[in-house]
Amino acid sequence: MSDDLICVGSIGGSYGVHGELRIKSFCATADDIETYSPLTREDGSGSFTIAIVRSVKGGFVIRIPDVGTKEQADALKGVLLYARRDQLPRLPDDEYYHSDLQGLQVLDTGGEILGIVHSVQNHGAGDLLEVQLPNSLATVLVPFSLAAIPTVDLVAGRIIADPPDGIF
Repeated sequence: MSDDLICVGSIGGSYGVHGELRIKSFCATADDIETYSPLTREDGSGSFTIAIVRSVKGGFVIRIPDVGTKEQADALKGVLLYARRDQLPRLPDDEYYHSDLQGLQVLDTGGEILGIVHSVQNHGAGDLLEVQLPNSLATVLVPFSLAAIPTVDLVAGRIIADPPDGIF
């Protein structure tokens, strides 16, 4: 994925028979997704200017110009929506876009390599870093809290972790 694109949502499929679509926003303020239009696919193809019609459980119903039928809307099911980084707000020093964390090396406080950030998860109780262990396909989840992750150094491409006992 390009460093210039950030995933801000996904299309869940059609909503009704007139070309409306369901989307899920990954933005901190969910309805901000509309302000980042036009959105694209990960490869930069397609341009989606979205207009929120209403809120529904788990997301929004939107309209996209040139999508006027249920079949056209269904064809977009599963498409991830990306915004250019320069469209998004600048974050405070202690906040990060998930895509900025993916691929960073994770070290413990003694400098030992614990793994690489595979993804950032959130199941409702706060962010978790999914860390892939060195020379393995196995992963562990580490709370993304100041206690467990005291240092994130984007310039050096690493995270210093002090995880709770028993995680690694």
